[in-house]
Amino acid sequence: MPSGNRADVLVIGGGVIGLAVAWRAAQRGLRNVIVVDPCHGGGAAGVAAGMLAPVTELQYGEEPLLHLGMASNQRYESFAAELTEASGGLDTGYRRCGTIAVALDSDDREELRELHAFHQRLGLDSSWLTGREARKLEPMLAPGVRGGLHVADDHQVDPRRLLTALVTACERAGVLLHRAEAVELLVDGDRATGARLSTHETVTADRIVLAAGPHSHRLPGLPEGALPAIRPVKGQVLRLQIPDAYRPFLSRNVRAVVRGQHLYLVPRENGELVVGATTEEQGYDTTVTAGGVYELLRDAHELVPGITELPLAETAAGLRPGSPDNAPLLGPTSLPGLVAATGHYRNGVLLTPVTADLLADYLANGEVPELAKPFTPTRFLPDAPTTKASA
Repeated sequence: MPSGNRADVLVIGGGVIGLAVAWRAAQRGLRNVIVVDPCHGGGAAGVAAGMLAPVTELQYGEEPLLHLGMASNQRYESFAAELTEASGGLDTGYRRCGTIAVALDSDDREELRELHAFHQRLGLDSSWLTGREARKLEPMLAPGVRGGLHVADDHQVDPRRLLTALVTACERAGVLLHRAEAVELLVDGDRATGARLSTHETVTADRIVLAAGPHSHRLPGLPEGALPAIRPVKGQVLRLQIPDAYRPFLSRNVRAVVRGQHLYLVPRENGELVVGATTEEQGYDTTVTAGGVYELLRDAHELVPGITELPLAETAAGLRPGSPDNAPLLGPTSLPGLVAATGHYRNGVLLTPVTADLLADYLANGEVPELAKPFTPTRFLPDAPTTKASA
């Protein structure tokens, strides 16, 4: 790529969000879309389990985020089908399987009861299960399961397959995937104009999309206050393999709170079982620790005792990008020319379709879509309106 190359859109960050935004932008007719990243298709999504669970992930005070997540979940089936076609037939692993959240003791059951009542007040589709009903749906659950929730529309996708399909779809759409690191944001006057790369090349662009996950706010040249700090939140994840003789081991996603820690098990149709995830405020460390592996296996065994009979195929750790309010940063920043698509925290894979659509709409016509307005980065400025992404 020659020095001084110009783009309509420069995307800094080639993870699931950056790739999806670039693909949609190219589809919207924006020419010369460039994504810069040392390793396209990497980032936290390559470690993530891929639960699409806006209802069972819901926490109190996150109603705007719930609406965004449900809008994305509703788009996922068509998004996955379109991506498969655009990538020449690559499967994303999208699966309509539903999710159950279960309680292992009376305190957890009461917490789930309160969550179910909250779901009902919001008009969400979740059904209460007795312990017996939960075990009937998933016979491998521990005998001590005291109750749970069944959410039929919380599904899953395979993030690694999703990333592979996005890389291919971008290439087929004419997006230039440049293997380089953006080492400096270029600013001319009061406007972002491009980036200098680790290859000593420069790219200038009409719009720069910052989609570098937990590294977004660390980009040299980014003016102070243009983007709030994004903190890295470490998550350790296990991948086990279910032998043919043990299938079906689980038929749907299973969530629980064990010893105060959130746990999930995501079974793939290919026999993989993903167990996660720890939540650790450890800076940019991605070391897999014996303690993290032990805690996940211990808690998973309490939930599904037969899990310790399965081969352990992989351990991994990734960094979730958390904003100050744990909601994503979507749309224009206070620096003209610079657009944010970061801070998705635990919902990056879930929010991929809606993020791509909203950002592509903004890049194409310059108007912030209504659904994105609670999530613009400028909400953290001192004179911003009081409406927040999560109250």
